[in-house]
Order: sequence, then structure tokens, then C-alpha cells
Amino acid sequence: MVNAQIKKLAGFGVLFALLVVSVGAYTRLADAGLGCPDWPGCYGFLTVPDQVEEVQLAETRYPGAPVEFVKAWWEMGHRYIAGALLVLVFSMLVMAYRGREREDTPLALASVLMVIILCQAAFGAWTVTLKLWPQVVTAHLLGGFTTLSLIWLLYLRQGGLSQIVAALPAPTLLARVAFVVVVLQIMLGGWVSSNYAALACYDFPSCDGTYSPPMDLQQGFNIFQSVGPNYLGGIMTSEARTAIHWVHRIGAIIVLFVVGGLILQVVRQVAVVGYALLAALVAQITLGILNVVWVLPLLNATAHNTVGALLLLVLVTINFAPRLRTVQS
Repeated sequence: MVNAQIKKLAGFGVLFALLVVSVGAYTRLADAGLGCPDWPGCYGFLTVPDQVEEVQLAETRYPGAPVEFVKAWWEMGHRYIAGALLVLVFSMLVMAYRGREREDTPLALASVLMVIILCQAAFGAWTVTLKLWPQVVTAHLLGGFTTLSLIWLLYLRQGGLSQIVAALPAPTLLARVAFVVVVLQIMLGGWVSSNYAALACYDFPSCDGTYSPPMDLQQGFNIFQSVGPNYLGGIMTSEARTAIHWVHRIGAIIVLFVVGGLILQVVRQVAVVGYALLAALVAQITLGILNVVWVLPLLNATAHNTVGALLLLVLVTINFAPRLRTVQS
């Protein structure tokens, strides 16, 4: 018998995790990742300092980081809702532990989810203390997508969308390839964002008027950047950022063809899933193009991140349906 309480909490958790991912993306894109230069407080206070005396003390403590209220509140807001998500996940873990003797209780999955979200808290702290070190920022983004995907799996495992899950066939090789390709593209997107390479090419479909722009692939994909510098705004050369951006575009083309092929498969089997995958793919490609054409407007760039998460969730559903069906039966 399905644990209805965990199912309801997981369903809400999916929406809440998507909100956390989206707010995190907006915070990063609005250059508010260092809105509070310390962690878990803000300039040594529990909340954003807003009194004259508090602001003066804050800027004395951190002379190189003047208080910017809007950015600070975005950063603290992201921390607050991420903390609330941690509490929600812990609640599901407690429920699963109490009902651990029941076959439908997802204790293992809830435990893994708790470990992941605790790691996310650590990455969130390091994002600030290591001054937006690109490796940590990218890992933090991937951790957010992983958390969302696991909560989604938890929801499906407890009977969410049971008719759709029951109708899906075993995942094909193409489905698995599509999943891997999209995960790699998300990693590339995180690397683009953390190294501020989204506008390395100012036009589309060419890059700065050419299809063979000068690039520095070695520096662009140097994953051993040193700890210490402040990476706000990025420190890579123009050629390195161009390399990151251009490879991300090539990745988008690969995603288009691989996922497009999968859509042709799935739409004949379970139409609603195929059309959901089509909608997510078209929206994601369109938003990516508009990021360049419209010079990276915040809401559009945030939507690009959010729709990428939704695209991943559809692929998670397709690839893990057989195992979920076994648990539900």
C-alpha cells in the first residue's frame, strides 16, 4: 500500500525544490551570490543588516563588500527556502523510518536524498566562503538538480502519475543516451554560468560574426582553477569564455537530435510523455537562443535554468519507470 503521507509531501517537495532551484539560479544570475559575504549569517548578523549602525558595522567587518540590500536579501532568501526544503526532506525521512517495515516505504531513497541535501548545504556554504569558485558553483547547481530529481523519483515511487508510469515501456538505449547527454549539457550550462560565459558570443547562430571564433579550450575547461580569487564576474580570458559558450552550443545541437529522436519513439508509446518532452526541448532551445539575442535578461535566463530542470525530470521518468513500476506493483 502506498504511503499517502510521503506521497503528498513529496509532491509538494517537487514544486518547492523547483522553486529553490529557480531562486538559486536567479540569485546567481543577478550577481547576488556574494550578497552576504559570510555564511550562514549575513555580515555577522542573522538577517540582512538594515539599521544604520548595523550597516556601518557590517562594512567595517567586510570592507571590500559594501552592503547591497537587494542582493543580500536574494541571497538570504535563497538560504531560507533551501533550509525549509531540508526540513521537508528530513520530515520525509522520519516518516519513512517510522514505517520502515512496510514494503512501500522508501527509506533508502529518503536516506540518500537527505545525504544529498546535506551536501548541498555544504556546497552552498563553500560557494560563499570560496568566493564563487566555479567548480563549487557548478557542483552546487548539479546538486540542486539531483535533489529535485530524487524528490521527483520519491513522488513517482509512492504512486504519483501511476497510470503514466505503468504505460511507459522499458527504457531504450536511446533513452539512456538522451539522459546522459542532457546531464552533460546541464553540467556545461553550469560551467557557462559559473564562468560568466553566457555572453561570450554576442550573436546567433554565429559567434561574433564567425563560425570559427578564436577559442582557448585548455583554459576554458581548466577544472583546477585556484582557490582564493574572487570569481564574481569571472576571471577567464575572452577566448576561454568563448570556448565554453561555443561547446555549450554544440552540446545543444547534440541534445536537439538525440532527444528529438527519443521524442519520435516515446510519442508513439505514451503520447503525453512524448509531448511533454517535446515542449520542454523546444522551450529550452528557444530560451537558450533568446539568452543571446536579448542579451541575457534575468527572467529569461532563470527560465532557461528552470526548463532545463523540467526537461531532466521527463527523462528521469522515462529512464526509471520500470523500477518504479516494480515497486508500485
